[in-house]
This record gives sequence, structure tokens and C-alpha cells, in this order.
Amino acid sequence: MRTAVIDRRTAETDIHCELNLDGKGDTRISTGIGFFDHMMTLMAFHGRMDLVLKADGDLDVDDHHTIEDCGIVLGQAFKQALGERTGIARYGSFTLPMDESLASVNLDISGRPYLVFNCEFSRDSIGMMATEMVEEFMRAFAFNAGITLHINLHYGNNDHHKAEAVFKALGHALNGAIAQNSDVLMSTKGMLE
Repeated sequence: MRTAVIDRRTAETDIHCELNLDGKGDTRISTGIGFFDHMMTLMAFHGRMDLVLKADGDLDVDDHHTIEDCGIVLGQAFKQALGERTGIARYGSFTLPMDESLASVNLDISGRPYLVFNCEFSRDSIGMMATEMVEEFMRAFAFNAGITLHINLHYGNNDHHKAEAVFKALGHALNGAIAQNSDVLMSTKGMLE
């Protein structure tokens, strides 16, 4: 089983994460930010990952620390659960329509973190989640997981639909990249770093 448990406590947040990459998409998410909980649930379900994510953060300040730190912890859990990465497909791509919105996620579990984020939102927030935090979460996740991550929102009008398309596509792309289909490490260098 490819699993990890990570706990992270700072002066701003207290986060507990349990991740099973070979799950069914079962989740228990509670961060105090309803829309973010919804996005984490969608990502895990469409990625077929079991995810427990509990966060107690300084929401009296705003949502930044909680969401960014959840990205850090989830990225660390993802990297730990993958282990040596032998046999995984390594690359994942998925384009997902959500009503009028269309988003593409392309990624490489390369060990070399990078983020390209081409998404525009028209609202400042969706529920209690600032739309700028979508990019911040993705950066924290990618850099702590060791993933090269490209996210492109092709078009859309409704910001809820746009964000949902991005997170669902991320789940599907991750699921494809972590699929174990051989006993070969997918690198001519002999390592993913």
C-alpha cells in the first residue's frame, strides 16, 4: 500500500493528513473553509485517493495560511507515499469540461518541482476561499510533492466551475501518473530527481 501520514504544527496552523494513493476516493476533509473542502474532496475522488485532511488554522486572519499549509502537507504526503516511484507511469494529462469551463492539467512526477498556472478568475473569492489561493495551493503542493505541474484554464465564465474543472482534472492527471504499469523507473538517468 502506498500510504503516508503527515502532521504539521506551526504558530499559524495545525494540520493532519492521511493519504492512500491506492484508495477508492473516500475522504474526510475539514479545514474550516467550505469551498476548499469541496475542492479537496473532488480532487481525491477523481484521483481515486483516500484522503483525510484536518486543519485548524488562523482563519481569523484569512484563508492563506491554512490553504497553503494544506498544500505543503499534502505534497509531502504524496511524495512519501510514492516512495521510490519505480513502475509508475510518471506523466499524467487530463482535460476536463465543467459546464462552460474547460481546464487541462499536465504533470510530470519528475522530482523537479515547477508550476505553470494560466487561470484567470473574475471574483475575489468563492465562498470563504480567495480565488488567488488556487494558485498558492497548487504551488505548495507541486513543490513539496516534487511535481512539474502545468495548469491551463482554456475558458469559462463561472468561477466555481473553473476551479472545479481544475481540481477534478488534477485528480485525474495524478491518477494517471501514479498508475503502476511496470517494474521500470521511467527515467533514462536511472533516477527521478
